[in-house]
Amino acid sequence: MSDFASRALLARLVGFATVSRDSNLELIGFIRDYLAELGVESELFHNPEGTKANLFATIGPLNAGGVVLSGHTDVVPVDGQAWTVEPFVLSERGGRLYGRGTADMKGFIASVLAAVPAFLAQPLHLPVHLAFSYDEEVGCLGVRSMLAALEQRPHKPRLCLIGEPTELKPVLGHKGKLAMRCQVQGAACHSAYAPYGVNAIEFAAKLIGKLGDIGEALALPAHHDARFDPPFSTVQTGVIKGGRALNIVPAECEFDFEVRALPGFEAQAVADQLQTYAEAELLPRMRKVNAASDIRLQALSAYPGLATSADSEAARLVALLSGSEDFGTVAFGTEGGLFDQAGIPTVVCGPGSMDQGHKPDEFVSVEQLRGCDAMLLRLVDYLRQAAV
Repeated sequence: MSDFASRALLARLVGFATVSRDSNLELIGFIRDYLAELGVESELFHNPEGTKANLFATIGPLNAGGVVLSGHTDVVPVDGQAWTVEPFVLSERGGRLYGRGTADMKGFIASVLAAVPAFLAQPLHLPVHLAFSYDEEVGCLGVRSMLAALEQRPHKPRLCLIGEPTELKPVLGHKGKLAMRCQVQGAACHSAYAPYGVNAIEFAAKLIGKLGDIGEALALPAHHDARFDPPFSTVQTGVIKGGRALNIVPAECEFDFEVRALPGFEAQAVADQLQTYAEAELLPRMRKVNAASDIRLQALSAYPGLATSADSEAARLVALLSGSEDFGTVAFGTEGGLFDQAGIPTVVCGPGSMDQGHKPDEFVSVEQLRGCDAMLLRLVDYLRQAAV
């Protein structure tokens, strides 16, 4: 690699404000042009509106599986955060590179792009695939169309490395997530006659209380997995809306909740328990007052957990690249479970820390970015020597 090419590339990537609610096409266009100048073709997988795209490219032989280097191009918003630097302009201070996405996860993408000349300079026995997605931050949505295409190909990648920020420590697992919305339809009336209405907020509160009970049951020691922190599946309600005025019995209330599920636990079971409780305990009471009362559950997003075996080929690869067999897990989710579901065993290892992700003054250290550069050069050697 040229002298710290990854830093220069990170500056370009940070300059694209690819917040999930906005398009990522300018950034994808930059990457596509960068690869094309080096003689690497890429293909795009657009969203239905044509406003966003995944990018996939292969370096090396096309008749073998190879290793995917995966990263998401979208970032979380900066609205309402107290930044002391310009979030979409890379700045350096005290050995840290500041900007939105530096840790989560444009630092990794910059290192991957900086390594492309090194991949091209060697006769690789196994290919390296670059897979850059959109809309990871809002539920791992964008990567699915790209994975669907890969599943149909004769030489599917055999391993995947996702460069989410782990301080370059090897990670084999994370929890899955289910995000749900619950809509409660009651019946309004004057608050002086409250018993003649159906208070949607009060029934929503009962549902939220039930979720709390479910969460407490999941936290019992019998359900623990010591590899994770916290070591159990969690349930929490994060948003609630309802009511128009204090003197009106509220007819509508909705709330959003999520389940962070250990690998092997089906998060949908929580929603099913809530639905059963609603139908058996609450709806009969509500409809006794007003027959139009209802409780509706709607899935917002979901992705599976990841639990890669420590004696797998993927684990051996990430141990080689990171220089450590001290395998861990992370609490946050990645696209790894989706790659794994597509038959591509996956590990997670990348520069920076999620302690900085999603926060004002997000940063990745220069040391971590250089460490990622070095890790990818070790991957070049692995692909040059690996058996097909």
